[in-house]
Amino acid sequence: MDKLVIDGGQKLSGSIKISGAKNAALPLLASGLMCSGTLQLSNVPELADTVSMIELMEHLGMQIVRTDTQINIAGAVKTLDAPYEQVRKMRASILVLGPLLARYGNVKVSLPGGCAIGTRPVDLHIWAMQQLGAIVELADGYIKARCKNSLVGNKIVFPTVSVGATENTMMAASLAKGITQIINAAREPEIIDLGNCLNAMGAKITGHGTDTIIIEGVDTLSNASHRVIADRIEAGTFAIAAAVTQGDITLRDINPIYLNSLFAVLEQTGATIQIGEDWARISSNARAKSIDIATQPYPGFPTDLQAQYMCLMATADGSAKITETIFENRFMHVPELMRMSADIQIDGRTCIVHGKPDLKPAPVMATDLRASVCLVLAALATAGKTTISRIYHLDRGYSNLEEKLNNCGARIQRQAE
Repeated sequence: MDKLVIDGGQKLSGSIKISGAKNAALPLLASGLMCSGTLQLSNVPELADTVSMIELMEHLGMQIVRTDTQINIAGAVKTLDAPYEQVRKMRASILVLGPLLARYGNVKVSLPGGCAIGTRPVDLHIWAMQQLGAIVELADGYIKARCKNSLVGNKIVFPTVSVGATENTMMAASLAKGITQIINAAREPEIIDLGNCLNAMGAKITGHGTDTIIIEGVDTLSNASHRVIADRIEAGTFAIAAAVTQGDITLRDINPIYLNSLFAVLEQTGATIQIGEDWARISSNARAKSIDIATQPYPGFPTDLQAQYMCLMATADGSAKITETIFENRFMHVPELMRMSADIQIDGRTCIVHGKPDLKPAPVMATDLRASVCLVLAALATAGKTTISRIYHLDRGYSNLEEKLNNCGARIQRQAE
């Protein structure tokens, strides 16, 4: 197991090319299960989670060839059983449910693992499959689903917004008989990306990116090529890194529109944002001002940037209220920040962060993906050496993190524990 040793206190300055989006790549990989020809994906990030999804698909029988960031998916499955050993590492493995059920009419998927940031129930996924005509049972830690002949389109009104359930439903409905309406659908950029890829394979999907998605089922999906969108969460993380170190970082190969909510807040904190067609430059020359935020589904402030933003507020001038509305247990980074002398009070789903001019280096431990990178940012902003253990969480969601930050002046070493 590795750890990071970070000698902080440097102002970061430089340019970072943003990788493909993890949260887009995982459903796109799963959609390859539905393709009767070859799905060619480019700009796929090299991460522990994408490796886990590829291994799961290979276990199912798909033929996968990877060259750098390009992945070709072809063939047909040889088993419809996704066992616990294959899905325990990440929750996104639930995304094979819809594709397998739609194409083969039968599936057995273990209840998934992933970050421990709340219950993150899969009930909406199961309910949506039932609305499409599937017969579903939960037994011995597995979801067992089947359908007679094929899934059938229906009007599906989600009681709450769910990105994963929207994705699973989009994929399943693409091969269902008739028309499916998804009401109260997630609107994230990753939803748009999935819809565009499915349409390239021959699906008939409209409205993706709005709260109402219409899908006319087709008989087969076939050959397509698709480029994964840039990772807005990685980009947002580096934008906050520029602000918290009072640095100057240019993000390349991004769609700045997808970061509007973050950029608006960072400007309020005092950062300067310059935006081009596929780039953004974030700079700061003073301590941030404290600004309240509440996480919301897209286009609101992303829950996946809440921990990183809390790090910025921990060193800001004033006090900020941070409210987490998406997950009920996403403040596990707070005790670790407090080990670095951060002044934070938790009250249910709200934190009050009293900013301090300086944090203090300390040994800390990562608890989940975004919490771990929050600690990296805190260490970068803190003079002295901070050690972060259990960084395998980082490798699930950030490609070449140390290299990208070190190229901007950070001093980060990965060491064996």
